[in-house]
Amino acid sequence: MTLFDVYPLNNITIVKAKDAYVWDENGVQYLDMYGGHAVISIGHTNPHWVRRIEDQLHKIAFYSNSVKIPIQQELAQKLGKVSGKEDYQLFLCNSGAEANENALKLASFHTGKKKVVAFKKAFHGRTSLAVSATDNPAIIAPVNQTDTIDFLPFNDEAALKTYFQTKGKDVCAVIVEGIQGVGGINVATDSFLQLIRRLCDQHNALFIADEVQCGYGRSGKFFATDHAGVNADIYTMAKGMGNGFPIGGILIAPAIKPKHGMLGTTFGGNQLACAAALAVLEVIAQEDLIEKAKQRGQYLMNRLKTVDGIENVRGRGLMVGFDVPEDLKDLRKNLLYNHNIFTGEAKPNIIRLLPSLTITRKQLDEFLEELKDEISLLRSEQSVQVSDTTEAK
Repeated sequence: MTLFDVYPLNNITIVKAKDAYVWDENGVQYLDMYGGHAVISIGHTNPHWVRRIEDQLHKIAFYSNSVKIPIQQELAQKLGKVSGKEDYQLFLCNSGAEANENALKLASFHTGKKKVVAFKKAFHGRTSLAVSATDNPAIIAPVNQTDTIDFLPFNDEAALKTYFQTKGKDVCAVIVEGIQGVGGINVATDSFLQLIRRLCDQHNALFIADEVQCGYGRSGKFFATDHAGVNADIYTMAKGMGNGFPIGGILIAPAIKPKHGMLGTTFGGNQLACAAALAVLEVIAQEDLIEKAKQRGQYLMNRLKTVDGIENVRGRGLMVGFDVPEDLKDLRKNLLYNHNIFTGEAKPNIIRLLPSLTITRKQLDEFLEELKDEISLLRSEQSVQVSDTTEAK
């Protein structure tokens, strides 16, 4: 049997990880500025996280949601306290796509309507309805195509107002990322998020904040939407929630009432996943990681803005992106293979930085120095090529 070949792979095998570093099978150390796609929130193999999982594993790893599972309530209480959403309800699942799928379904149940507003460059997952709300036709199969999703320009308040004037009565939900990740680290303006809140209130629609990538403290607040000073009706979570252990969830406003059978999951909220998620929240609180993400992210962006060659540095907290000009198109590849640094990307030529919230200034400085060195090297190679071409003529 072979693996179904759907992933373009770097020719690297990672066998060990600790905090902000990973090691390959040959013992080569890499600085992880990608965090496994924003998943590693409290550092690779965090000791407290490991102990929490080990202790739970010796008790019980799994039983279904047909019985009481006290650790779920423990997680709900801790999550409410750390996030500041103590009056919300928690539904646990396994992934970000599943979280968004359930959020959209719940919005339709609650309002009795089915039209959804999403935004250009959005990414909400790969399951049926979540992928339909994702602005990438290449990953939407014919069976996923639907006329219930309308895409509007991101941060375009006039377009949003016009849409609601004509179709607002049919809208069950607006789903938006406070910071678009796959779309290229595009930050929603505070006024745009505030407008979504007002329009949803006026038209009996739900505000769904997709915090799968930008949430859990990464932006310098628990949820990226918190920067706008508004509350969403539903928050979706996953990536940083378990520090690599699969878990997802949605926070649900108190006005939305549950009904038996409305939502369901086999593995969601299992004992082992909840232990991992509790460890994450405990470390975030104990080490003040949200404030550290804010401070270190600002330091990183300030330093990046002084780097000659890159363009349009943007983001919040430790969710940072910048544009790479065509003459430096090999920058990300060279950072990995020549400098042993993992970074993320977005199309057409954007580098995304999503390190653990435990990243240190020293490690950020290490990245910045290697970045500047590689830019200088690429530029000098181009100068030599131009010179050689001129002499040949």
